[in-house]
Parts: sequence; C-alpha cells; structure tokens
Amino acid sequence: MLPIRFVLVDTSHPGNIGAVARAMKNMGLHDLWLVNPREFPHPEATARASGADDVLASARVVASLPEAIADCGLVLGTTARTREQHFRVLEARAAGERMVAEAHKGPVAVLFGTERFGLSNEHLLTAHALLRIPANPAYESLNIAMAAQLIAYEIRMAQHQSGSLVPERESPLATSQQMEQFYVHLSQVMEESGFRDRTQNGTHLMGRIRRMFNRAELDGNEVNILRGILTSVQKKRRRAGDEP
Repeated sequence: MLPIRFVLVDTSHPGNIGAVARAMKNMGLHDLWLVNPREFPHPEATARASGADDVLASARVVASLPEAIADCGLVLGTTARTREQHFRVLEARAAGERMVAEAHKGPVAVLFGTERFGLSNEHLLTAHALLRIPANPAYESLNIAMAAQLIAYEIRMAQHQSGSLVPERESPLATSQQMEQFYVHLSQVMEESGFRDRTQNGTHLMGRIRRMFNRAELDGNEVNILRGILTSVQKKRRRAGDEP
C-alpha cells in the first residue's frame, strides 16, 4: 500500500471526518491524519464513515500541521482558486499521478483546510504545489468529502495506469521536517549577516523564500548541501569576528 496521507486541518464538523474516511476506503487509502479537529472521536463521524471504522480507528490526531507532515516528501494543498500567485497549481489528475510516483520514494500528503475558509496562507507555505479540482466555473463549491472522493479516485486511477508509475527522480524529496530545519538555519544566517527583510511591510521575505524552495523541490542531499554552505558562512563570520 502506497504511503499517501490525507490531512484534514481544523475540521469543524465530525461528520465530514467520517465521510472522508469512507471516501478514502472506497479507493483503497487508509492513512488519515487530523490536525486539531473540533470534535473527534464522535458518533456522527462513525455514522458517516459507513463501515470505514478501521480508517477512523487508525486516524492520527495531532495539534499542528508540522507534526502531521514531518516525514513527508511531496506535500500538496487543496484549493478552489483557479490561480494562486507564486504557487504551482496542479489539476487533480496530474496531482494523482504525481503523488503515486513520489509515494514510491516516501510518504506524501494532501492537505484539506477548514470547511468555510480552506487552507490558510501559513498552511499553503508548507506545500510544494496546490491541487485544484477543475469544476464548473459557474459553481465550483465542493464540500470536503466530495473533494476527498475525487482526489482519492484520481490516485487510484494513477495506480492502475500501466501498473505502478516509476518516479523519475533519483533521490526522494526532502521531508517537511528537513525543510523546516533548513528554513530555521537560513533565518539564523540571515540574522547573523545583517540581511534584512526589505519587502513593503517587512514580513513577506521568508514566505517568498519558502515558495521559491518549494517550487525547486529539493531532495535531502540538496538540503544538506545548502545547510553545509550556511554552516561554512557561519564559521567564516565567527573566525573573522575573533580577529583583532
């Protein structure tokens, strides 16, 4: 079974959790993670699962999104928007194929936001790309269970295309945890070197940097190279600071 994870963030209605579990089991998926759900476990979740009780029973509940995706390589965030500045957007079919390919190398995740507002900007910054379902432009509203069912279907169809898709990359993507450690390290070096955020309100630079590296889709070795460069810069600055 491929390690493809559905992550529900701040879900308000327990019935939606059960409906997503049912959608997943229909298509042979079982890895469900819940980030700060309002109510879970709950009888309505069990009722809406309609027999997918095993998916609910094995669901992992965590307090934050970084916990849910720490070991994941590819991360996709669902969106209803037709276009999102600075982000790559994949339609559901291409996203299903990509997830299946990357899952041969390690866990991947697809994120679903709140029922009313979807994923926040902060959540989107953890994603390599956004996933969009090309619905009727005049009425694109899909509830979370519908979206989960369509995405799970595309994943299943991708698995059945000429057997298993073979990933093209030689090394797996860096995990979300590795990327977060890199961003912390980069922030430290920027601070130590006096590099300041000069965007209009002084808070956008790190977001732009995250989107840039997410688009680059670094593997673990590449992250280690970059962190090695950062460490070398730090050592050079410290030696220079010790000189009279």
